[in-house]
Amino acid sequence: MDDNQIVNEGAYPDDEYIYNETFIGEDGEEYYYEEPLISLFNVVKEYDKGMVKALNGINLDIFEGEFVSIIGPSGSGKSTLLNMLGALDKPTRGKIFIGGIDLVKEKDLSEFRQEKIGFVFQLHNLIPNLSVFDNVQIPLLPTGMSNKEMKERISEIIRAVGLEDKRNQRPNKLSGGQRQRVAIARALVNNPSIILADEPTGSLDSKTGELILNLLMEMHERYNVTLIIVTHDNGVAALAERTIKIKEGQIIEDKYNY
Repeated sequence: MDDNQIVNEGAYPDDEYIYNETFIGEDGEEYYYEEPLISLFNVVKEYDKGMVKALNGINLDIFEGEFVSIIGPSGSGKSTLLNMLGALDKPTRGKIFIGGIDLVKEKDLSEFRQEKIGFVFQLHNLIPNLSVFDNVQIPLLPTGMSNKEMKERISEIIRAVGLEDKRNQRPNKLSGGQRQRVAIARALVNNPSIILADEPTGSLDSKTGELILNLLMEMHERYNVTLIIVTHDNGVAALAERTIKIKEGQIIEDKYNY
């Protein structure tokens, strides 16, 4: 069997989740299903006793290592979808699987978020009285990692985002772009499977925003992390390998950009 024989389509029916199974093709060869890292089945999110549907029947697969943008107008449901992908909220109805884990059934998702998800927000949310090093360290504190390992990992990721000479500075001594670099380092430091970026350039000027997007793409390629960016900017969305458009809580377009 050729290791490159991978099929993406038809890996499972409806909400039956199968992970890393094989099948025999018409040519008699054995093929691997490339199962999605993330799968959503008919996800609905309602508020106000069902009067408001923020998400209305979302079906979506995202594969490991993809760079995906989610675009839509204000109120379209894109931030609600990001919350679902980040295990910050649960759907009213439907199923969500990430890495084979059923997020709807899991009662405590804090450890899952700690290990699997890195978040980058429009506002960097750094702690102002902590240094760059200490801000980046925060996600590692509950892990039980040794001090030596922790220092090595933090130093590696600070170098990767180009802030080695700023490691002892506090956020108020940094530019907006540098602060967002710290936020990216903090998101990557625990080796997550997925980076979720919510309007990561929204508070930056166009030149700095471009630098931050380039950094996110560089980190995506270097660490093979699945990168999902929510944006309202068509230019930002077009940089992704794949763009998903949302309107009124539904996916209206899902296309590959190249």
